[in-house]
Amino acid sequence: MPKISVCIATYNGEKYIYQQLESILKQLKNNDEVIISDDSSTDRTPQIISDFKDDRIKIYPNNTFYSPIFNFENALNKASGDLIFLSDQDDIWEGNKVELISQLLQKYDLVVSDCSIIDGEGKVTVDSFFKIRKSGKGLFKNLYKNTYLGCCMAFNQKILKKAMPFPKSLPMHDMWIGLVCDLYGKSFFCDAKLIKYRRHSGNATAAGKITESGLSSSFSKIVMIKIRLYLMTSLITNWLRNRKAIT
Repeated sequence: MPKISVCIATYNGEKYIYQQLESILKQLKNNDEVIISDDSSTDRTPQIISDFKDDRIKIYPNNTFYSPIFNFENALNKASGDLIFLSDQDDIWEGNKVELISQLLQKYDLVVSDCSIIDGEGKVTVDSFFKIRKSGKGLFKNLYKNTYLGCCMAFNQKILKKAMPFPKSLPMHDMWIGLVCDLYGKSFFCDAKLIKYRRHSGNATAAGKITESGLSSSFSKIVMIKIRLYLMTSLITNWLRNRKAIT
């Protein structure tokens, strides 16, 4: 069986981290690992994690990235598994997530599952992220309108190696990893809702408000254009570097 690495970037997540880890750990094998990079939390997050006393959890505290993107990169750099699962600190995994995604990763390089969206109290506010976002694979589709949602993504070591290191000014790690897979591998969007994706006032990501009518971006149109241009340039640089390494 392939080894699984679950990578989590934490920062002041004491309110939900216990419930999230509990939903993850019960699905993992003894040789799997949960890599947690903590970005200098000032609350009880590191203590709650340590209280699990689970050897599969490897926490790296006292980092000073002040960025969820590069906090995730730190966790990914330490992952040794054959299959890499990304996880936020405040969601809830459904009980069949690991089993189903692991099976799909035997055929695909990257898998994104659908999810329901819940609020801070656990109430479902949106039934399907895929439905409102019109999620699907494709380099140009996702450059225009990103549908790669990090907390719902898992991928193999091939994609991890191609995606690392992150570009210096990367605006979104999940979009980057998804686009890298579109460039080098085979992705799949799974209709099963395998997590409860929690959106609340303390979320660290830049995603805007999500409702049944769609997702409102927190970026201006000019910033969105600049982001796309930067990602295109970074993808070309990445492709040239990998091509040079092969030759």
